[in-house]
Amino acid sequence: MPKKTGTPFFPSLQLGVLRVYRAVTTSVEGFIQQIACCYLRHGYWFYVKGVVPSGKSPDAIDRKLIQKYGIDVSESTRARRKKAGRSNLQYIRHESVFVLMATKGEHRFFEEEANRIRDIRRVPLRYAGYSISYKPGGRKKDGSRDDKWHAHVAIDREQYLDLRAWFTDRALRESQEKLALAFYQLPLSPYAPVRRQLLMMLREVNRIRKTAGKRQLPCDILPLRRRVVQPFASDAR
Repeated sequence: MPKKTGTPFFPSLQLGVLRVYRAVTTSVEGFIQQIACCYLRHGYWFYVKGVVPSGKSPDAIDRKLIQKYGIDVSESTRARRKKAGRSNLQYIRHESVFVLMATKGEHRFFEEEANRIRDIRRVPLRYAGYSISYKPGGRKKDGSRDDKWHAHVAIDREQYLDLRAWFTDRALRESQEKLALAFYQLPLSPYAPVRRQLLMMLREVNRIRKTAGKRQLPCDILPLRRRVVQPFASDAR
């Protein structure tokens, strides 16, 4: 029997090999990363976001949805479905929030969840202060326009406005050291859109401080390098 861990997984047998479908992420960063960096680029653009009802077992909800929509299948099965014009699905959960994601094609998912399905290219997925979408545009390293579609992870607008208000309110009240530490300790994964938002907040703080004749905050206080995380428990084998 597989070792029981705090992170459920769903084994199935394929050609005598135990295949594991990992569904439950161990952190907000892992949840965001798996969706933005793995699922979106493979066409999983249609989603339903849900919350495990109070008093219900999250593990039971995981099993129910994964089995109901036939999500735990091999890559070869996914390839055959895609070739036949059928949709493939993924399921992911962090704590009590889960997301079902689907590619275009035929699937009962589109009938049974019709009133709840959103297209992430039009309606961003919001979670834990982030806004995840899929859109064209942006800039290449050389500064030229990039017309390809990309995952776009930003600070959610309400969260961004709250943070900007907090920092501008304290731009003159706090010391340079305390402000620098507050920026550095922001619990945010610095995807490109997040970095731009952080830089805008820093510029606003520096504008206020410059007007008052106070020292500026350097850009290197910002956490601008994103750390790649392991989305799922490493011992779920």
